[in-house]
Amino acid sequence: MPDYSHERLHPGPVAGVDEAGRGPLAGPVVAAAVVLDPECIPDGIDDSKALTALRRERLCAEILACAKVGIGIASVEEIDSINIFWATMLAMHRAVDALGVAPGMVLVDGNRCPDWPHPSRALVGGDALCLSIAAASIVAKHHRDTIMIEADARHPGYGWASNKGYSAKAHLEALKALGPTPLHRRSFAPVAQAWLPLESVG
Repeated sequence: MPDYSHERLHPGPVAGVDEAGRGPLAGPVVAAAVVLDPECIPDGIDDSKALTALRRERLCAEILACAKVGIGIASVEEIDSINIFWATMLAMHRAVDALGVAPGMVLVDGNRCPDWPHPSRALVGGDALCLSIAAASIVAKHHRDTIMIEADARHPGYGWASNKGYSAKAHLEALKALGPTPLHRRSFAPVAQAWLPLESVG
């Protein structure tokens, strides 16, 4: 389980940052920044991938109630324009900017920090090690899942309520049968291949 030891090594406030949605074929990439209150840390915070959707939803509400939280989003258009890596960095930048406080340290899940003015440190596997990063992973994942569930109602047939835009078999089959939507990432190969026949017909 992640703990609070990494935060104690740095001057506060310490923000944990993580993202959700680098791999899907559709939808934005979402990042969250979380500054936990050491006196009010919800029980059960863990890497979002180790939690059920219901548990993530409950923990997200608890985190929002007692921590400083910023959310940053990079759109599908931005992903296609600058690529998914730089769009992820942009979403993280926006998440920290949305915190409303200047962090004394930012702990980022992964092996690279965005190019920003904040003191920061990258932690590989940070969502399983650091409570603030784990909390950010929960908020980012829940927020993005909510976006994709709402998008499923507008673009039925792709199964986004269950697959959240990832390349599940049903999603790939629907992509071939129905074609891409405006929420599909044209720079991702399966989507680009599905777009080609439409462009040739046009």
